[in-house]
Order: sequence, then C-alpha cells, then structure tokens
Amino acid sequence: MKKYNGPGTVRRRGSLTVLITLLFIPLPALAYLDPTTGSMLISAIVGLFASLVLAIKTYWYRIKAFFKRKPAESDADDGAV
Repeated sequence: MKKYNGPGTVRRRGSLTVLITLLFIPLPALAYLDPTTGSMLISAIVGLFASLVLAIKTYWYRIKAFFKRKPAESDADDGAV
C-alpha cells in the first residue's frame, strides 16, 4: 500500500520539473569573437608548451634519477675476505 504524502509533494515535484526544464533552455550569448582571439589562443598554447619544456629541461636529471633503477647489492661486493 502506497503512503500518501499530500498535495505538497506533487506541487514540489512539478516545480522541480519546471525549474530543470528552464535551466536547459538555451539563451542567446550575444558575444563576438574577433580574429585576434584565435591568435591569442595559439600564443597561449605555445607559451604553455614552452613552459612545460623549460620545466622538464630544468628538472631532467631529477626525473632521470627517479626512473633509473639502482643496482642490487650483493654479498660478493662487500670486499670481505
């Protein structure tokens, strides 16, 4: 048997449905992107790439040492007689 929650529940569900529907209606942006915007985006991407290359170059030896395997130590290398 279903529990009756009253007319307020139906009203809230309807309001929520209308609200969600209104949020998905597209509105005109009224925006203009001039030709300079494309070159600005390209220069930002090139700058980001250059920064990444510089960071990798700066920390190259640390990165290389991090991934380099250390040789396993053996008992024969102790020098004990």
